[in-house]
Amino acid sequence: MASVVEYKGLRAGYHCGYCDSKEGKASCGMWAHSMTVQDYQDLIDRGWRRCRPLQFQPSKSHKKVLKKMLKFLAKGEVPKGSCEDEPMDSTMDDAVAGDFALINKLDIQCDLKTLSDDVKESLQSEGKNSKKEEPHELLQSQDSVGEKLGSGEPSHSVKVHTVPKPGKGADLSKPPCRKAKEIRKERKRLKLMQQNPAGELEGFQAQGHPPSLFPPKAKSNQPKSLEDLIFESLPENASHKLEVRVVRSSPPSSQFKATLLESYQVYKRYQMVIHKNSPDTPTESQFTRFLCSSPLEAETPPNGPDCGYGSFHQQYWLDGKIIAVGVIDILPNCVSSVYLYYDPDYSFLSLGVYSALREIAFTRQLHEKTSQLSYYYMGFYIHSCPKMKYKGQYRPSDLLCPETYVWVPIEQCLPSLENSKYCRFNQDPEAVDEDRSTEPDRLQVFHKRAIMPYGVYKKQQKDPSEEAAVLQYASLVGQKCSERMLLFRN
Repeated sequence: MASVVEYKGLRAGYHCGYCDSKEGKASCGMWAHSMTVQDYQDLIDRGWRRCRPLQFQPSKSHKKVLKKMLKFLAKGEVPKGSCEDEPMDSTMDDAVAGDFALINKLDIQCDLKTLSDDVKESLQSEGKNSKKEEPHELLQSQDSVGEKLGSGEPSHSVKVHTVPKPGKGADLSKPPCRKAKEIRKERKRLKLMQQNPAGELEGFQAQGHPPSLFPPKAKSNQPKSLEDLIFESLPENASHKLEVRVVRSSPPSSQFKATLLESYQVYKRYQMVIHKNSPDTPTESQFTRFLCSSPLEAETPPNGPDCGYGSFHQQYWLDGKIIAVGVIDILPNCVSSVYLYYDPDYSFLSLGVYSALREIAFTRQLHEKTSQLSYYYMGFYIHSCPKMKYKGQYRPSDLLCPETYVWVPIEQCLPSLENSKYCRFNQDPEAVDEDRSTEPDRLQVFHKRAIMPYGVYKKQQKDPSEEAAVLQYASLVGQKCSERMLLFRN
């Protein structure tokens, strides 16, 4: 097997579906007639971004999405309000990805001027206790500080004394308002007291108020893993049943063929409702060309995952019908997320976030059989585009330096991206691309049904622009891929 590609060069000034600019999109790429999984792996390692699933811990907003799904499956609970998340988009309960890495202790100390003395003292004390924490564990902004202080979370004890204006303020004859979280914790405490009338409750006192609404956990207690949260057991009389199936899309397996029409109908509804397409588009052939046909060659090596490598659809079946499909590529080192579409009737389940978490868990599952398969790729990260920026919420993750092609933790990249839309992430000024094209004459060309080195091919060419295009291609794909892949020239 060999990859056969056609370099298309630079194309600029056409419509961008993310920012909706009529001329805001530019691309420099190639068309793959066929592609081996190893070549594709090496190519995406010269661009994009990746998450490290083996160290991944779901955030607070991720856990909310998983709990919402469990409640829906167990009891049929539908959350109030509508959810119009874009595919893969995450809720914004946590700070916008990337911003919190820019808020350091100095920023917090500057914001203290606007807070009361008690708040200031408390936060300064917490700042001293959190020196060993990662940057993203710090408070995000003054607004988020206010949310934390008013949420009933006693990460630090705070009393804010304010004097209301005459005629305004709290009615002292009535009990103070309590947060919902406080009420839930109090109910839990009372329930434990009823179960244990002797009052010997771990972390609580039988009389009076508990010393803390969040008693310290025993050292043996570990946070729930992603798998624990996803595969939490459901009651026997659960309202719904969810099943996730992975089917090979190219070449199409029998299971894929049997469900193609149903899958297409979901995609069509998704495009009509979410992206406001006309009822006539997309056609089934457009759908097949966009999300089903793939140049990736299927491979099933003995040391690979049981499903093999190549292109797949991850289908989400609810009560016997497809409600969402994640399009993925399984490669030697990673699972690459390509696209997600879903039934708009189930937007309230935040299926974009849920599917991303399931794909991360799937990557971890594949890693158990194939140890080198240990990354999850979500495509390009565009810091200035909200529809792309959400990808930074899945941590730990890395961005690729566009000049030296080494992976850099995203926390180290964000300050530079705040200052410039383009920047070199590798801070070593002497570092270079180790796989840069140093011998372009060794590049393989496919011309007139013959394979030849570029050094031979260029002697037959008189067009000066031909050499510029080939050298640009070589610089982008690197020396290794340029010698393996066949560059088609006509």
